[in-house]
Amino acid sequence: MTKTMDKVDINGFFLLGISVCTANADGQAAKDIGELWGRFMADEILPQITNRVSDELYCVYTDYESDLTGPYTAILGCKVITLDDIPVGLTSHVVAAGSYVKRIAKGKLPDCVAEAWQQIWDGDMDRKYTADFDVWGAKTQNPDDAEVEIYVAVR
Repeated sequence: MTKTMDKVDINGFFLLGISVCTANADGQAAKDIGELWGRFMADEILPQITNRVSDELYCVYTDYESDLTGPYTAILGCKVITLDDIPVGLTSHVVAAGSYVKRIAKGKLPDCVAEAWQQIWDGDMDRKYTADFDVWGAKTQNPDDAEVEIYVAVR
């Protein structure tokens, strides 16, 4: 289930984490991003991210080749204060300030997030395809009744 959509202005931020190049066709993104999450946990990436703002996890979708049909990069990590000291093997990214539509995916993980993204893809938002992201915070601790914030860059 997806809750209301609100347009919000977001300040830019720095992200540090691990990444994968993927595409939505034929379920490839679900496979690749699922494996990215597995790698994040198995390789204990969180403690490697220095200068974290918090332990909230961000999954940023960026470097779109075209639109939702083309390749893009998914980066899983945390907001950081600075990108001055990037540990070997981690990827950095700057998410630009701008206008975003905020949605809240609510329900069983990861299904509710996949359903929310399907609604976004099927919708008619005037997307920018710069950087979109999910925020996995405290309300994701119960996987059967979670809330994930989704931000989609719009014009």
